[in-house]
Amino acid sequence: MKRRKFIKHVAHSLAIPGILGGFGTPSLGREIERLLQMATETGRVLVLIYLDGGNDGLNTVVPLNNYSALTRVRPHVIMPEDELIEVTNTDFAFHPALEGFKSLYDERRLQVIHSVGYPQQNFSHFRSKDIWMSASDSDQILNSGWAGRYLEKNHPEFPENYPNEMHPHPLAVEIGLGASMLFQGERIGFSMVINNVNSFYELLDKELDEVPDGPVGDKIQYIRIMAQQSQKYGRIVKEVAEKINFQRPYPDTRLANQLKIVSRLIAGGLKTPLYLVRLGGFDTHDNQVVDSDRTVGRHANLLKELNDAIMAFMKDLEYHKTVDRVMGMTFSEFGRRIVSNSSGGTDHGSAAPMFVFGNMSEGTFLGEAPRIRGSEVYDDNLPLQFDFRQIYTSLLSQWFESNEQIQMSRNAGRTFEQVPVIRNTLTNPLSPMERLEAKFYPNPVRDFATLSFNADGDVKVDLIDVNGRVLSIIHQGEAPGRPFNKMIDFVTYPPGRYIIQIRTAQLRKTIHVIKI
Repeated sequence: MKRRKFIKHVAHSLAIPGILGGFGTPSLGREIERLLQMATETGRVLVLIYLDGGNDGLNTVVPLNNYSALTRVRPHVIMPEDELIEVTNTDFAFHPALEGFKSLYDERRLQVIHSVGYPQQNFSHFRSKDIWMSASDSDQILNSGWAGRYLEKNHPEFPENYPNEMHPHPLAVEIGLGASMLFQGERIGFSMVINNVNSFYELLDKELDEVPDGPVGDKIQYIRIMAQQSQKYGRIVKEVAEKINFQRPYPDTRLANQLKIVSRLIAGGLKTPLYLVRLGGFDTHDNQVVDSDRTVGRHANLLKELNDAIMAFMKDLEYHKTVDRVMGMTFSEFGRRIVSNSSGGTDHGSAAPMFVFGNMSEGTFLGEAPRIRGSEVYDDNLPLQFDFRQIYTSLLSQWFESNEQIQMSRNAGRTFEQVPVIRNTLTNPLSPMERLEAKFYPNPVRDFATLSFNADGDVKVDLIDVNGRVLSIIHQGEAPGRPFNKMIDFVTYPPGRYIIQIRTAQLRKTIHVIKI
């Protein structure tokens, strides 16, 4: 079996047990290259929080447009309206356990996306989880994950010669036992798994031993490549984690302990762009609430753990000054039924809300709070407002500024309309041919730089800081000449990261700039 063929059949998960147990000058050209790397693909981080079991969206984000109808169809789990956390100028409220979410929402650092799912919902935990991880259609089987395919497009030579000078750090990290499908590419898995145990690899940088020629030798060689990567990545992760001696307080819960590790690695300098953490227990068929007080119980405990962990995570990111380059997203394999059951719980349903949070979140909400008639029967489900692959596509394009068309289903020609999830970025679905071509040089810039682009009609060019504030209107009006060139003066601006946004009637382009 050829090496390339053999690699397709090997799950490449790098288990790093217990590495965090017990934690209480390059040349100018190379340094500029490192700064650019931080400003674009390696500087930005997306943390995916998987709510395992199927979260009850109707008790998480409660629709208030016809609350009396909701009480008729959910008599076993409905909470008193005056106990809910109302959201100003909306027709929904948060669960009482989500006080932190409400504060993030008010600060426009959290976005509620109503009724997310996929057509022809499969109500099996295992199959629906695979659909969300792979981004397949419900009637198709994909053996790779959407994030794995994204990484594979950008790193086609992985795993040979990785880690390397350009990409010294893991490409994805997931915390928990075993690798998920999420980071599995079509050839190879891309995730490094961190297990919370008390041992660590004894061999950190062992040379590959000689192997025999032929197919058997090829298989052994690949196994050893992955073992060596495990050792090298383990050493790198340990080194960056040891740079951080203090973190803000976290609750002693499953999810908080995972997010604490993520924040520590980001603060220590790990340039991994993708993380996956997990919180289980959302399969609340019975005893979802305490009958004497519907605001407490199993589901309330889970939402409080989610709320408190994310709030601690955000405060820790703020303390370490990494918060502007981290975004988070929650997802679950499905929601729960509209009609509650007689066991004080809810059964497998379809659509549910998603949350996207971070300083660069678009904020507010997308879609409408579900409309409940009060005459629904057991088999009724919430209608779909957004396909979950719209959110994936939007995050890849708007947060990582990926121009790649990552295949989100087996139908190669199928695309998913973007929705605004990141502030001041592309929000309209564009084909690769429609994208606005622009150049900015030099980058990093010291004093002056040139912006060059092709565009017809009226154009507006803004200089924006990392908090989304417009610092200067660089150009507004016609853009004569092909290409249009504009000299930009950065002398008065302090060193740091900036965004140049170019907008026409149909197109939008963002360029990330470092001032040194």
